[in-house]
Amino acid sequence: MFINLNQNKNLKLFKIISEVAERNGQSVYIVGGYVRDLLMKRKASTDIDFVTEQSGIELAQNVGKEIDPKMKVSIFKTYGTAMIRYKDLELEFVGARKESYTEDSRKPEVEGGTIEDDQKRRDFTINAMAISLNKENFGELIDPFNGMEDLEKEILRTPLEPAQTYSDDPLRMMRAIRFASTLQFQIEEKSLEAIKQEAERIKIVSMERIMVEFNKIMLSQKPSVGLRLMEETGLMKLIIPELIDLKGIEEIEGQTHKDNFYHTLEVVDNISENTDKLWLRWAALLHDIGKAPTKKFVEGTGWTFHGHEFLGAKMVKTLFQRLKLPLGPDMKYVQKMVKLSSRPIALITDDASDSALRRLLFDSGEDLEDLFTLCKADITTKNSKKQEKFKKNFEYVAVKIKEVEEKDQVRNFQPPISGEEIMAMFNLKPGREIGILKEKVKEAILEGEIGNDSEEAKQFVIAEGEKLGLTLV
Repeated sequence: MFINLNQNKNLKLFKIISEVAERNGQSVYIVGGYVRDLLMKRKASTDIDFVTEQSGIELAQNVGKEIDPKMKVSIFKTYGTAMIRYKDLELEFVGARKESYTEDSRKPEVEGGTIEDDQKRRDFTINAMAISLNKENFGELIDPFNGMEDLEKEILRTPLEPAQTYSDDPLRMMRAIRFASTLQFQIEEKSLEAIKQEAERIKIVSMERIMVEFNKIMLSQKPSVGLRLMEETGLMKLIIPELIDLKGIEEIEGQTHKDNFYHTLEVVDNISENTDKLWLRWAALLHDIGKAPTKKFVEGTGWTFHGHEFLGAKMVKTLFQRLKLPLGPDMKYVQKMVKLSSRPIALITDDASDSALRRLLFDSGEDLEDLFTLCKADITTKNSKKQEKFKKNFEYVAVKIKEVEEKDQVRNFQPPISGEEIMAMFNLKPGREIGILKEKVKEAILEGEIGNDSEEAKQFVIAEGEKLGLTLV
């Protein structure tokens, strides 16, 4: 079978590479994801991998010179690869190779090989197809494992025996689940069983590499596909056991609670319909993480999860540290979302005070809209009347908050009086009194005792300063 590359926007580039390889007595093939996406008519990848049965570095250097004598070619001798950035493309060149693995390492013993050897070491049949750029068969699809058929059937299958494939490189288990989630493909039955069998091998893979795949699952159209597969194969228990702890329904005195694991998956899917923000999706994933350790049955009340948001917010940091996720603003944002996730629900009643609304505005700041997106995603009832009622309630709270914000301006709150002004008023040096007075001003504004106004704040500070024994200058 031949692939018509005449309409391909990279045809000119492919012709150059073909001519350079021919001139230097080298073979050359396009391999991997670019071939898969081309055959699926998906958006063309900007990463293109080329394999030669000779030296990948040498081919890259010659191609670079042909395109532009000044072109920079990045060489990675350890891996025998070279990379060229050309226009908006990243071109990687590598020599075809055979690989063999030891029991305790993902790093294989590598030796030169043929294009067939190279295809055998690929993770899935749909990624093991190659397109020849050689002069004698330019555009021919080389598909020894029937990847084209698997593409049509939407199946993920390994080229070789699956248990061996996953044992050799356990990251492929995460990749299988990632492709199942992003492409909406089925993992072939033997392959799925092999992942269950080899799951423990994931422990030899660095957490950073695991999280790259996990975040791609989280950014897929329906993340629950991948998250369910992780649970089913045992990988979730090894990577984020805190989520597995949410599984199950207990019953005491005829009273049950919902299965918080499957509820969480629904929330993640719901939020994914409304946002592409990775860390907001993470907030949805972890919003109930504190429920397992706070679950309690109270006689006469039923099941309670008191303080699960506060404990959950603390657990976020521990999780992010272990999962090697960013510990800066992204983590703090997820903590904040988890901590505030139940607050808007408490404000749905008619008698919710302006003070409570001001505090939510103050605490959520510029992330208020994201918080509401999370709260709406948390509505997983199948009862359409209840669903409609909850959504209307949230809209009602949103209107009330908008009114308070317009009146009091406490979102992204900045004190109407500075520490320097307070020091000047009482001729003070920096000290604890300044912090006490600034905190009192903030509390007074949030409680509605004074307006968010510099003159009112000044008069309030004078009165409070006197109570602390301070004398106005």
